[in-house]
Amino acid sequence: MRRSAKLRLEIFILKHINLSDKHINLSGYTIMKIQRLSVVLLLSAFFPAGILSAQNLKEQANQAMLDATRYMVEEVSTNGGYLSHYTEDFSRRWGELESYDTQIWLESSRGTIGLGDLFLDLYQATGNEYYYQAAKKVAGALIWGQHESGGWNYIVDFAGDRSLKQWYDTIGKNAWGFEEYYHYYGNATMDDFVSAGAAEYLLRIYLEKMDPAFKPALNKAIDFILESQYPLGGWPQRYPLRYEFSKNGLPDYSSFYTFNDGVTENNIEFLIKCYAALGEERFLDPIRRGMNFYLITQQGNPQGGWGLQHNMELEPASARSFEPASLSPGTTYRHARLMMDYYRYTGDRKFLARIPDVIAWLEQSRLSGQLSEDGRYTHSTFVEIGTDRPLFVHREGTGVDGRYWVDYSDEDVIRHYGSKTSLDIEALEEEFNRVNAMSPEEAAEDSPLLKGRYPGEGTPQENVEPMYTSTERVPDDSEVRDIIRSLDEQGRWLTTGEWISDPHSVSGEGRESNTAMHSDRFGSAIRDTSDQQYISTGQYRENMILLKNYVSQ
Repeated sequence: MRRSAKLRLEIFILKHINLSDKHINLSGYTIMKIQRLSVVLLLSAFFPAGILSAQNLKEQANQAMLDATRYMVEEVSTNGGYLSHYTEDFSRRWGELESYDTQIWLESSRGTIGLGDLFLDLYQATGNEYYYQAAKKVAGALIWGQHESGGWNYIVDFAGDRSLKQWYDTIGKNAWGFEEYYHYYGNATMDDFVSAGAAEYLLRIYLEKMDPAFKPALNKAIDFILESQYPLGGWPQRYPLRYEFSKNGLPDYSSFYTFNDGVTENNIEFLIKCYAALGEERFLDPIRRGMNFYLITQQGNPQGGWGLQHNMELEPASARSFEPASLSPGTTYRHARLMMDYYRYTGDRKFLARIPDVIAWLEQSRLSGQLSEDGRYTHSTFVEIGTDRPLFVHREGTGVDGRYWVDYSDEDVIRHYGSKTSLDIEALEEEFNRVNAMSPEEAAEDSPLLKGRYPGEGTPQENVEPMYTSTERVPDDSEVRDIIRSLDEQGRWLTTGEWISDPHSVSGEGRESNTAMHSDRFGSAIRDTSDQQYISTGQYRENMILLKNYVSQ
């Protein structure tokens, strides 16, 4: 070490470290752990870039990853599962809504499934068994919370149904705009990749070491996906079916054929992964019926699109109060992409036949004039059936006594649900022309359905991808140092400005508080503007992915 560097280190230690009970041997440059900081973290906080070697920086990154994961697993998790964010002292916590300390949430990359996927990624990248054990704890939480039907609810409550029903009767029913939580259905949901995501996670961890301990729960989940499929090939949002929560004389939308939030798409993809990895031919018919369901629900010209969900007569149907019966340009655009994927899976040109109808309808339903906001948007989220007029949703009030309504004005629209979108129709048409030019044999050359496996070396099991994709960006040394420095002595990356909500309360007049995180008049998020610090699973995941990419290069 150069003399100037040694002197600067001495000054830093004298300024910042209490030496009363820690031994520091400066002559030998041996620094014992000081207030749980390792020497590599101390040096990285002090020295400019270039003093430490890249190898040392990778060691620091690995240690930071392990420290942060230990904190999440041993201090944050509830029986192996996770929420989205927590106050620093754990006095309050949230998934999509505020939660009890006995609860975990499954959905999103910030929830239990997303973190389980991350742990498996970390295990594969580093070989450190601690990450695999963390992933096993996630699997244990999912197995504990598996519904008797084989699927999962959004929430797992380790205190049981009595506690979960209390949550629905207080926080859930008063979370205005979050209508999926207004009722305790007592069944499983396929919304937001919940049941398919949990099933896919069990498939992935089972395949990691072919541990038979996971097979019974996996089989039960597979049976759930198969049993819940309608004969025509689509799936409901929730299963087993429930009908008692009708609205305005209409059937409960959870029994409708559902495309919204990828329900049908995700179930098909899960079954394809099962077929490629497990090789059971019983998956082929449900997969093909699922693909064909897109063909039979596409509406006739000149409106050759789809809705977010379709009723039992296959007509686009309403669901939540801010989801009118309408056609969805965004869903339609996504389905056209899927049709090209299904051509690559099957080599069957029927999946390409009506993509030109999609393109024609998307062109004719473009927003015009001021509605496009100078070309920023191409389409409204909802388009009126029969007229192609854009529909916009509004609301008034700040509680469950408020109301939603739909009209043709884009003034004062809701903000918790997008009202407009931008779709690259030219790119869609270009991709269609490219795929359409392929012969069936060329298109399906690598099909896991026709070849029985995903392309790639090794066994089929080794080529099953995680459900939650993440950035492949590799940070530079400076960014890695910043991430490591921001980890506190307990192993936390703390955040501020998280989404919050009002606690459930009842006024003297008997009025219950709005418990939704989106709580103002238009549904905008309420963010904490104080200095309150939060433990965020999203921040943890983001930093861990970057560090993993760095140490893996």
